[in-house]
Amino acid sequence: MSEEHPSIAVLKRFDPTNVAGTVDVFSDDVVFHFFNPRLPDLHGDYVGHAGVIAFFEKLAQLTGSVFAPNIVSVSPVGDELLVVHRKQAMQFEGRQIETDVVVVWRIVEGQIREVWDIPAVYA
Repeated sequence: MSEEHPSIAVLKRFDPTNVAGTVDVFSDDVVFHFFNPRLPDLHGDYVGHAGVIAFFEKLAQLTGSVFAPNIVSVSPVGDELLVVHRKQAMQFEGRQIETDVVVVWRIVEGQIREVWDIPAVYA
């Protein structure tokens, strides 16, 4: 049996339904990058613990807290990066939608330091 990659163990500690309660998994200077031309109210870089919390609070407001990140695959890349493919289900503008998302997580010294959230926007 193979041992779990340490970065996967770090990511498993993060609970997107309880960001404030698990924000310690992020470094103090974390940067969360988000760009989606269909969600311009969320576009931007969110810095620090307060920034990460603000991102997920905005997401909850836009989706009526109907947000289900269903993980399809997780691939470690070296010691520092994780590439996560997920199917993102959410309520948006009164209808249920699902889209593919790739999230790249940079994990350094046991904490998440940087995140790139890249949704499919044309499919």
